Amino acid sequence: MKQQLIIFDTTLRDGEQSPGASMTKEEKLRVARQLERMRVDVIEAGFAAASPGDFDAIHAIAEAIKDSTVCSLARANENDIRRAGEAIKPAARGRIHTFIATSPIHMEKKLRMSPDQVVEQAVKAIGWAREYTNDVEFSAEDAGRSEIDFLCRIFEAVIKAGATTINVPDTVGYNLPSQFAETIRQLIERVPGADKVVWSVHCHNDLGLAVANSLAAVLAGARQVECTINGLGERAGNASLEEVVMATRTRADIFPVETRVDTTQIVPASKLVSQITGYPVQPNKAIVGANAFAHESGIHQDGVLKHRETYEIMRAEDVGWSQNKLVLGKHSGRNAFKTRLAELGIDLPSEEALNAAFARFKELADKKHEIFDEDLQALVSDETVTPEQEHYKLVYSQVCSETGEIPESAVTLAVGGAEHKAASSGSGPVDATFKAIEKIAASGAEQLLYSVNAITTGTDAQGEVTVRLAKGGRIVNGQGADTDIVIASAKAYLNALNKLHSSLEKLNPQGDI
Repeated sequence: MKQQLIIFDTTLRDGEQSPGASMTKEEKLRVARQLERMRVDVIEAGFAAASPGDFDAIHAIAEAIKDSTVCSLARANENDIRRAGEAIKPAARGRIHTFIATSPIHMEKKLRMSPDQVVEQAVKAIGWAREYTNDVEFSAEDAGRSEIDFLCRIFEAVIKAGATTINVPDTVGYNLPSQFAETIRQLIERVPGADKVVWSVHCHNDLGLAVANSLAAVLAGARQVECTINGLGERAGNASLEEVVMATRTRADIFPVETRVDTTQIVPASKLVSQITGYPVQPNKAIVGANAFAHESGIHQDGVLKHRETYEIMRAEDVGWSQNKLVLGKHSGRNAFKTRLAELGIDLPSEEALNAAFARFKELADKKHEIFDEDLQALVSDETVTPEQEHYKLVYSQVCSETGEIPESAVTLAVGGAEHKAASSGSGPVDATFKAIEKIAASGAEQLLYSVNAITTGTDAQGEVTVRLAKGGRIVNGQGADTDIVIASAKAYLNALNKLHSSLEKLNPQGDI
């Protein structure tokens, strides 16, 4: 009889700590609904005390999500925990996840607390959290470099105080699989009351071992894995949800556990997170990369054609890849468009937004003969931007680029409702367009990234552009899509400027385990 492996997704909290990956409340809601559709057990929706924006997003997710547990992170102090408790109050099932550092270097250099003080503070934190929910998780930050005897001591104390999940994070990605498994094994054997709680792991990927360490911990007795879509996260990222889920499913002969995840929703979730955050998925990424089920070698192709399992250990359709991705064309009606959006899990905020998206679909259908699911995802992303967030809007663009001549661009922007015009030259049409925009916006932002990806195949494919800007300690990603790459680039740049301008956009999140 297999035991359940709880999948704890922290894309909206730890994943969001990737530079520029901060999401608006509306974007977080879209991701949360997709995670619920995928049947993720726990959604860590954010860090309520980090900002009013994070609090509001967690509260909105707690109201919207019914099937998954909604969780907020909190440091082990009273203010953080009370903010988390208020944020998750509307949830059908709510969890508070509190943490404090336990490694010698963190206690001495960061906390400036003695081990006795750390234990005392952890116990107090559990007491405060239990005023709001009986589902309380405790994490020992930097457990991977903590002393095993001290971990046993603090875990025993928080279990007695009422913690129901004990998380052992490899915060800096320092551990090796055999070492990490032994740590988990010892903790489960040595900590009094270990059989009364769920043991969890949260592994970072600094040495490329986050998934390996997580799976080793599962074999050692852990029954919750904390992970993110596409392995998103600060530095080298977190354990990849899709890899953990498919490893335990594919190697059911080895793992005594099973998840409740609907694996056919993995690829849609991957594409949604990539599109919202602007972090593209590398083609050779396991499970969700474009080449994950592609075969170039003649020997491999011959083997797969004769019997799939000669070179494929999973079926592409089991994780959400589809050979028949063509969905709509220029003759498709509004109802077909709306139905397909619903099938893709896209819920536009209003009838006006749906009408605007349909009008844009018709415009795209005049440019592209075949409209794919990926096109629809990119197309509706503009409709999630509320009017108060759209300070800058592209009205008109003209670009002149000739061989041997310096490219020139002229743009007209609506800025707060008033139109402004500017022109500039540049090293290329995109550079000229950005400089023309800056003549109007005068943002002073530093451009950190310019990235272009084709959304689908073919010369009529939409280009999806990501622009990353930084200003005053804030880093934001802007996205734009169009069959004209210069227009897509202008949209992405303006999207980033709008995020910098918007008071609704939160500062880079803080707090890590």
